[in-house]
Order: sequence, then C-alpha cells, then structure tokens
Amino acid sequence: MSEKTRKPATFKLDDANVVVVDADEPGHAVRGTVRITPEAEPSQLPVPVEARPVAVRRRFGWGTLFWIATGGLVLLGSGLAIVKLIEDLFARSESLGWLGLGFAAAAGLALAVVTGREAFGMMRLAAIEKLHARATAVLASDDRAESRAVVDDLLKLAHQNPHLARARTALAEHAGDIIDGADMIRLAERELMTPLDQEARRIVSVAAQRVSVVTAVSPRALFDVLFVFAAALKMIRQLARLYGGRPGALGMISLLKHVITHLAITGGMAAGDTLLQQMLGHGIAAKLSQRLGEGVLNGLLTARLGLAAIDVTRPLPFTALPRPALTDLASDLLRKREDGN
Repeated sequence: MSEKTRKPATFKLDDANVVVVDADEPGHAVRGTVRITPEAEPSQLPVPVEARPVAVRRRFGWGTLFWIATGGLVLLGSGLAIVKLIEDLFARSESLGWLGLGFAAAAGLALAVVTGREAFGMMRLAAIEKLHARATAVLASDDRAESRAVVDDLLKLAHQNPHLARARTALAEHAGDIIDGADMIRLAERELMTPLDQEARRIVSVAAQRVSVVTAVSPRALFDVLFVFAAALKMIRQLARLYGGRPGALGMISLLKHVITHLAITGGMAAGDTLLQQMLGHGIAAKLSQRLGEGVLNGLLTARLGLAAIDVTRPLPFTALPRPALTDLASDLLRKREDGN
C-alpha cells in the first residue's frame, strides 16, 4: 500500500499493477501500482521464551587459591595433631591408644560419608539446573530428539517420588508418539509439575503465614531476624527436595546464593514492596495494628523469596502452567490474618 491514505478497494492477484514486496524492502511504489506486504505466518513468528538468568562464571583468583591453601594446611595440621594424640595415648596405655584409634576411624568414616552426601547434593542441584537450561533450549529450537532426552532425564529424576507414579506412567506412554519437541516439554510439565507446583505453593504459603504470625507477636527484633532466616532456609530446603534436589550444607549455601541472585535480577523485592503499598493503600492498614502490619510485610517478603526459590529449584521452565503469583499468596495471607482476627 502507498503511504497516502486511500479508500478501500479490491484487486486481483494476477493484476499487473499489484506488486508483492517484503516489509523491509526499500523504495516507493511506482505511480499506478499497488504495493502489498504479506503478513508473516503464525508458525514462523518467534515464540517468546523466558530464559533463566545465567550466572557469570568467575575466574580462578588469588582469593580462591588462598582459601584452598589455608584449608589444606588446616587439614594437614589436624591430621598431624590426631596422629600425635594417638601416639601419646599408646605411649600411656595400649587400651587408650586403641580407643583413640577407634574414635579416629569413626570420625574419618563419618567425614567420608558427609563429604559424599555433600558432593551428591551438589551434583544433583547442578543436574537440575542443567535440565532446566536444556528444556529452555528445546522450547526455542523444537528439537524432538533432545526433548525425548530431557523427558527421560526428568523421569529418572522423579522416579523416587511416589506421588508422581501415575504421572510418570502417563508420560511414558506418550514417549513414542509423534509430538514436537516443544509440545513434549509442555506435556511433561503438565503431567509432572502440576502436583509439585500445588505442593510448592502450599509450602510457601505456610512459611509466609508462620513468619507473619511469629513476627507479629515477637517482642524482640533479633528474634524476628533469626526466625525469618531459619524459616527461609527450611522453606528453600523443602522446595529443593520437592523438585528432586538433595541439598546438604554446601548445597544450601549455593542454593541460597542462587535464589538471592535470581531475586535481585527479577526485581522481586521492589515488586513485593509495591504490592504491599498498594494493598495497604486500599484501607487494610486501618484494620491492622503496627505489629500486624510488620508481620504481613515479613510474610509477603518470605513469600516472594519462596517464589524465587521455586524458579531456581524447578527443573522445567513455566510454559504450559501458570507461574505462581505473589498476589495469590498475598490474598491467602491477608485472608488468614482476617480469619485470625
């Protein structure tokens, strides 16, 4: 069509005066001709896929070398001290020496088991993060073969959850069907993630309500901080275990760092504050005391932290299922507060 406004008219496609051009083709229409720009097919339009924030890998620095060397020296010093202690015990009494040697062997065995669990937990969290990235890539590329591989790994991850037995069976029946890669990921999300997402929302809602009640009646600010921190760690651990993770102490530190990073990238804290201001601005503040208002604020911030933890620990991105919203959790929290009053 020309740049000038013209009245509606009909043309035949085989008309010599009708010219079909691309949208980005330069030039103007020749006098007496009509330019037609075809619209893109829906199947060729780009599909928006929410990409998970990629953590920036840091280089090996002098600080890392310092802590590794210091840890090695501490381990060597501890080992030499234990050896000297056992030798002294044998020098004093043979029975004391064997007793000390038995304690040392038990401590070494326990340390090996704990180290193995920590390593397994870290590997499990890394596998879930990698599975999330692979599923996101399949949604963009629509690769059928890769989608089957992602679903197989997802079934292996969920095979220990008895609540997903029926969902695993239903998903395994569709493994041989002719389904596009992106649709296969969406099918897996609907089958496997639906009950897990419902339980995750319950976990976050319960944690937010507990934080809201305790901080509203707590007389000390220090107790509030300690309780909120402990409740947040417990909530994140429960969410990680729900979606297949087995985080240990080191895994929880890494997971907490990822959750806080994700929360900072998505601007969740500001969103929570804005939501609270809007809700309190509609007259709810007049119904609540100052302590109750602080409890609601702490509960909302805990809920936002839980939503960020769901995004980090979930092995699949949100595509076929709706993402849990802070407004829903806030409504449940305020409804609970009103029922309590």
